[in-house]
Amino acid sequence: MSLKLAYTGFLAVLIPVYWWKYGPTNFLYFCDIALFLTLAGMWRESRLLVSLPAVGILIPQALWCLDFLVQATGHRLTGMTTYMFEAQRPLFLRGLSLFHGWLPFLLVYLVSRLGYDRRALPLWAAIAWLACLVSYFFIPGPSPENARAAAPCNVNYVWGMSDTTAQTWLPAPAYLVLWMAGLGALVYLPTHWLLNRWFSPARSNPAPGTRFGPATVAMATGATTRPAR
Repeated sequence: MSLKLAYTGFLAVLIPVYWWKYGPTNFLYFCDIALFLTLAGMWRESRLLVSLPAVGILIPQALWCLDFLVQATGHRLTGMTTYMFEAQRPLFLRGLSLFHGWLPFLLVYLVSRLGYDRRALPLWAAIAWLACLVSYFFIPGPSPENARAAAPCNVNYVWGMSDTTAQTWLPAPAYLVLWMAGLGALVYLPTHWLLNRWFSPARSNPAPGTRFGPATVAMATGATTRPAR
């Protein structure tokens, strides 16, 4: 219960701050969608709801963590966490963004307790592709002006990897299709395979309200459940 309350308290702070600072379109980012699904999954103790963000963001957020560590040593890897070291950004906002670093570990813990639901792969892919389409058709694309604005642009990188310049090596619709297909094949499918291999679902569910305490945990072999250590 303490974990649920702490996570809920964090979102109770983050949501209004992000809404005020960046606007509602900020919540179209995959990582922000994952925050809401994780919240619902924790309170409902739902294997499917925690599996959805796990299959979707574990690889990207692991890259975020690695990039952050490299940036902290004064070097550069991808540049995706450069904003965390910009002095002009309020320290409080950068502190909130640290959820990118701890959320993947929380999701691994939750899936280890509840098991992995294989339905997460097609369902998350559908959610992510819908978010990409909304971002492409309704959210501003990259430009120097948009990059300086408070509201997000190029959400989920549907125009390329830069917030200031759209990619030019493919027509924009072709790039979008390739990007969406690449997410499925190179990010979601490998994560699905690993989670399914490591966290096979239990044959039976623990009683509601017990999974984050002394709960029964599914074993990868599919054997009968045993008390968690």
